[in-house]
Amino acid sequence: MARVVVGRGHLRGGRSSGDHRVLRAGPRSPARPGDDAAGAGGRRRVDGGATGRSAPAAALVGRVDRRRRSGGNHAGGEHPGARQVRRGNRRARQSRGGHGRARWIRHSQRGGAAVSRHGAAAGGPGGVVRHWPPQEGCAQGEGMIRAQSMDLAPLRAMLPEHCLLTEAEDTRPFECDGLTLIRQRPPVVALPETHAQLVALLRHCHARGIPVVPRGAGTGLAGSAVPVADGILLSMAKFNRILKVDAESRTAIVEPGVRNLAISDAARPFGLYYAPDPSSQIACSIGGNVAENSGGVHCLKYGLTLPNVLGVRALLADGEEVRLGGGALDGPGLDLLAVLVGSEGMLAVITEVTVRLVPLPRLARCIMASFADVEHAGDAVAALIAAGLIPAGLEMLDQAAARLVEPFVKAGYDLDAAAILLCESDGTPEEVEAEILQMLRVLEGARATRLQVSADETERQRFWAGRKNAFPAAGRAAPAYYCTDGTIPRRHIGRMLKSIQQMELRFGLGCPNVFHAGDGNLHPLVLFDDADPDSVARAEAFGAAILEESLRLGGTITGEHGVGMEKLNQMCSQFPREELDVFSGVKRAFDPAGLLNPGKVIPTLHRCAEYGRMPVHGGKLPFADLPRF
Repeated sequence: MARVVVGRGHLRGGRSSGDHRVLRAGPRSPARPGDDAAGAGGRRRVDGGATGRSAPAAALVGRVDRRRRSGGNHAGGEHPGARQVRRGNRRARQSRGGHGRARWIRHSQRGGAAVSRHGAAAGGPGGVVRHWPPQEGCAQGEGMIRAQSMDLAPLRAMLPEHCLLTEAEDTRPFECDGLTLIRQRPPVVALPETHAQLVALLRHCHARGIPVVPRGAGTGLAGSAVPVADGILLSMAKFNRILKVDAESRTAIVEPGVRNLAISDAARPFGLYYAPDPSSQIACSIGGNVAENSGGVHCLKYGLTLPNVLGVRALLADGEEVRLGGGALDGPGLDLLAVLVGSEGMLAVITEVTVRLVPLPRLARCIMASFADVEHAGDAVAALIAAGLIPAGLEMLDQAAARLVEPFVKAGYDLDAAAILLCESDGTPEEVEAEILQMLRVLEGARATRLQVSADETERQRFWAGRKNAFPAAGRAAPAYYCTDGTIPRRHIGRMLKSIQQMELRFGLGCPNVFHAGDGNLHPLVLFDDADPDSVARAEAFGAAILEESLRLGGTITGEHGVGMEKLNQMCSQFPREELDVFSGVKRAFDPAGLLNPGKVIPTLHRCAEYGRMPVHGGKLPFADLPRF
């Protein structure tokens, strides 16, 4: 029988847990206005000592294989069909100059995929093919306009000097988003301050066929805001005003550069807040949230961005304004708002967002449940939902993740547990008490070995501290990490985690897991050495293998991070030719010239043909009717 602990007190005969150390200063719990956030992911370097993990996980997660590989498994030199490698080598980045193309991954003379010494093809089920320039790897419509040589004089005439960046030291911070392994320094970064400037800029670029890549705060994790070599990087950072907070209608109207957390700060005096809470909520912008349909740890109960957005104003590629949705619960006309949310900047540039606000809960309490087996924890998640319970938050950390973050935040995690569930209830005190008791009964029936309930707000925040700080804590274990976000049916959570454990051995890299268990949205943290090309290749192969396994289990390749450039190959695995054609048709309807954020989300059929010759499913070759390269 599980041991039930309620902070320093008791719940129906539960025992006290003993030592309850509290962080003196640390992150508050997620999805409550005023909370801190862990950051956007990608690369983090945090000073610190060993994580104290046990073998065999210690050998894989607590350190990274730093073996250097000499030579290579390829022949021949670079050619236009070569593959781009996502790199994070700081020294190499500093020595690179000019606006040249991204670097290439090693390739064969026949155009085959790069193969690591662990047998993973960078384009097969265990690898990622990167085409450059982006237009070669993404469907943008047959009318794609090639950018002419860029004349900066018209741009300088329409934008103030401080709103146009062209020097290397100024544009380099914009060469990637939160996925730091894909980089391309933009020749120009535009930061318009007014609506008129933005319209003029888009009209100018449209008339001259110049690609435009919209960017929010740059915290995305899929490479959706990676610039193009012959285009303009459009930062919406200066559109950062909160235009209106309407307490009666429980809505707020904001510009796209407003930080996620700032909306809740503005709504708090009215007893309201904005529910979606990505880990980067202290830094990410609402425009980027809309572009990616971002979620957070409380999305199970409160939803992703889409159900929390009522309307947007946006500009098409030619500068024409469109209004989708509105202040009403059911906006007029076709529901094109649902098309724009999650479109990753490919369809329009968002200029204003109307969001839904919800009342601040009077009380929130959290259960920390331990399990001796990851499959038991996965079964517990399914049992909670099957019982009709919708927790405000339902997150899971495997043992590797718990041992990674505990020395960093001192959250009090059970380091002997194979998995830990954090189950939160919020609402009125009566609602919370009843729901907590129901959750405890279900969790105990699901073979939880230890159950601890937060006694007060401080302890609840302590429970969440490790979950919220998992990304920066990864910097204690490796020079870099790679986080992807495949989503699987809840019933397969345990099976998926055991598959990832096998992949750790296969690729020789550690991978702690901390994720949104309520909707099966994985967030594996592949730890690697970004100064070692072989380690980088294995990390990419590892991430791709996780995405392919997610599809095999009946899931999808992304739950909230988006596709960007990261998952173009897996789009070929998930969607047949007919559906990809529909996606391209939607893109052409909004942006016939294909100028907005080219090279993202929608792969060309030729790319799918190349990728399809590698994975074979059920004896059938995907896209068999298309020519191979």
